[in-house]
Amino acid sequence: MYVNKKKANTREIIYGINAATTAIQSNPDKITAAWVVKGREDDKRIRQIEQMLSQIGIKAQVAMRHSLDEKTDNGVHQGIVLEVIATPPKDERFLENLLKELEGQRQLYLILDGVTDPRNLGAAMRSAWAAGAAAVIVPKDKSASLTPVARKTADGAAEHVPFVAVTNLARTIELLQEFNVEVVGMAGEATDTIYDYDFQKATALVMGSEESGMRHLTREKCDTIVKIPMAKGVESLNVSVAAGIAMFEVVRQLSVK
Repeated sequence: MYVNKKKANTREIIYGINAATTAIQSNPDKITAAWVVKGREDDKRIRQIEQMLSQIGIKAQVAMRHSLDEKTDNGVHQGIVLEVIATPPKDERFLENLLKELEGQRQLYLILDGVTDPRNLGAAMRSAWAAGAAAVIVPKDKSASLTPVARKTADGAAEHVPFVAVTNLARTIELLQEFNVEVVGMAGEATDTIYDYDFQKATALVMGSEESGMRHLTREKCDTIVKIPMAKGVESLNVSVAAGIAMFEVVRQLSVK
């Protein structure tokens, strides 16, 4: 189960080959314990992770599969589980400082408005990492957080892309706009497509929830609304897939200007 991050020095679980490898490489000082599954001693990937852990002074404990299943709530752990000091999400102050630091640069931000499935969050984080996004922004309420499932799906992205949870998303959009970031919402009923739109400057793409899309106030705050053109009869795409398509169109346009 995911731990309560409100307590000081609380722990959280990271599992899976890629997520564990990235955690060791990125934040070795936060790792407090590690377990590998009994019976996979000859797996080269597991042995490599054990060697990496040994180099930072952590000896992986051998555990039965059912024990790792329990630690990960039956997640696909691939035989490796880490316990780490929990990293809380970034906040509005962090975002404002980031915007000041990157002001004038044509950066990309991803806003997820009410995406509650941790796997969708993780997949969107992975795409944001690949697209070079400066941050992924979510509201604190009614949104998935970086649970072990989200981290596993993110496949290491959570260690590289700032994850910002804000109290008031509408106010955060206004903050982005103050720093000349164009806020572009995604909705299937829009007239213009992402291929019609001219992404000329720093951009924040807004993706709505899996069921109902963007909230009304979020939509009102956007500078414009665009869509991904789709074949007749297809109503929508998975939110993480749509986010990936849209982000890479922004990247494509920015790279040729």
